Amino acid sequence: MADAFIALVTGASSGIGEATARRLAREPGARLVLVARREQRLKALADELGSATVVALDLTQPDSPQRLLNHVQSEHGQLHMLVNNAGASWRSTFEEGGWANVAQHMRLNFEAPVRLTEALLPLLRETARQQADKTRPISIVNVASTSARVSRPNAGGYSASKYAFAGWSDALYAEERPHGVHVGLVLPGFVSTDGFPATEIRARAATRWMLSTPEKVAEAIVDAGPGGKAERYVPRPYWLAAAARLLAPAVVRRATGGGLFTTSTPGRT
Repeated sequence: MADAFIALVTGASSGIGEATARRLAREPGARLVLVARREQRLKALADELGSATVVALDLTQPDSPQRLLNHVQSEHGQLHMLVNNAGASWRSTFEEGGWANVAQHMRLNFEAPVRLTEALLPLLRETARQQADKTRPISIVNVASTSARVSRPNAGGYSASKYAFAGWSDALYAEERPHGVHVGLVLPGFVSTDGFPATEIRARAATRWMLSTPEKVAEAIVDAGPGGKAERYVPRPYWLAAAARLLAPAVVRRATGGGLFTTSTPGRT
């Protein structure tokens, strides 16, 4: 097990999670733990990749973190990378969805990864302590969103959960650095997936640059994990929107009030 690279990926049944699993499977010594609700899709992916185990569960359930810890300990006894990717967006104005919509986002997009990280953090720290090769850091990669920096209409609950996730990630980065655990943050913008075909963005030459792919986000996750980067936007120019939000908030608020930018990824990973 000395040369093994054990990585746990949530939301691995489709989209960014599936692309991340495929990318990490190419790492030397990779042995993956694939997590999502859709067991058949996970099993098909695991069979294709090899050296992967499957845990089908709902991350919002109270016993899910302990179940995953038990699985990783029994199968591998160590953990080199945790990818907190699972998430969802349910479009609604606050007037229509109220607190119920906000709470739904917070349960999956914030509470679930925080609770999972709490359960797995001691194992990550212990793996870091025992690791002889320090060139590839033990890492946690939190997949947030550019909505963690710039909010849009009809996606306030989603943005609130991702703002919280990003803020917590920044603190965790500083707290865990002395323990040899790197915390990276990935902030995707619009990503073309089965659940988000992005037809309106593709249709305009001026906006096609805004659309990325799960494979590019997977590369950013590797950069923010084993690569040791603190933060990655995908596509990279999206950092300009975050900077503009600080420098010219009124301008950004007017810009994000348009029809194109009210689109958000539907459904759940």
